[in-house]
Amino acid sequence: MSEISRTPCLSVIIVSWNVRELLLQAIDSLKATWQGPRQDLEIIVVDNASTDGTPEMLRSSAQDVRLLTNRENRGFAAANNQGLTIARGQYILLLNSDTLVRPQALRRLVAYLETHPDIGLVGPRLLNEDGTIQPSRRRFPTLPILFLESTWLEGLLPRKTLALYYVEDRPDDMPQDVDWVTGAAMLVRRETVDQVGPLDEGFFMYSEELDWCRRIRGAGWRIAYEPAAEVVHYGGKSSDQVVAQRHIYFQSSKVRYAYKYHGRLVASLLRVWLLGQYVAQIVIEGVKWTLGHRRPLRAQRMRAYRQVLASRLRGPRGLDRPAHEAEEVQV
Repeated sequence: MSEISRTPCLSVIIVSWNVRELLLQAIDSLKATWQGPRQDLEIIVVDNASTDGTPEMLRSSAQDVRLLTNRENRGFAAANNQGLTIARGQYILLLNSDTLVRPQALRRLVAYLETHPDIGLVGPRLLNEDGTIQPSRRRFPTLPILFLESTWLEGLLPRKTLALYYVEDRPDDMPQDVDWVTGAAMLVRRETVDQVGPLDEGFFMYSEELDWCRRIRGAGWRIAYEPAAEVVHYGGKSSDQVVAQRHIYFQSSKVRYAYKYHGRLVASLLRVWLLGQYVAQIVIEGVKWTLGHRRPLRAQRMRAYRQVLASRLRGPRGLDRPAHEAEEVQV
């Protein structure tokens, strides 16, 4: 891939795994909506050992993109860190591969950081494929949220508790400070990364942006949401390919977050609680299978839940292991 000697204004890092066509659409949307000189936009793709021909496609169709290829899937956080290591822009956008950037979005995000020097990271308004709003603002999770949100017992949470977590008490059409934004699209300034460091690679996938935003807030920066910038996010196109692993990554990342900010005891209780729910789910699915209700689906779910139990929700890098250094990649 060719490199441009001029220091760019904006570096965009996209981590990809087996979503070749969506990735190309995301890259095309970046180029189409960037309003400055092309040399002021640097696009970096970190491919996590795709088997769908992604690297070959980029080498033939997007030769102005900087490409890093991994020999194995190193996870979302670690791959983004590889991009951060080589990014040269004053501002850095972490962008999911299953996104489309709408007109003016890049300019408005950059302008927001330029006019708010105390903001370290800003997220756009995310939209679903049909144009409806995809909630992306969050408050830091409380213990009830950690134990119940995104589980089959979420209904036990009071509606007000969930509404506060998802910032539903504020309009979503006005700029505002938030605790954190979801990681499909996040613009961060270079000096913020230099101060707080990269993503924690102990989070293979999920909660890495929550942890990063909490560290950024802890360092004295503000986190913001700018709805004037819009990005379409299809959502889950990589993780949908590995259902059991998605459960493992999501829940083990939640446990790691609990360990970092609430201590070993809370993290241990959370792990036991979550594993207990998967045991209960296996029992429920087994009863439905015995009764002959959609047996292929019940069998598939039981297999996935058994894989979750086998993982013990310790994650691919363990609970309290520090992030490892990036390995050598092909450029």
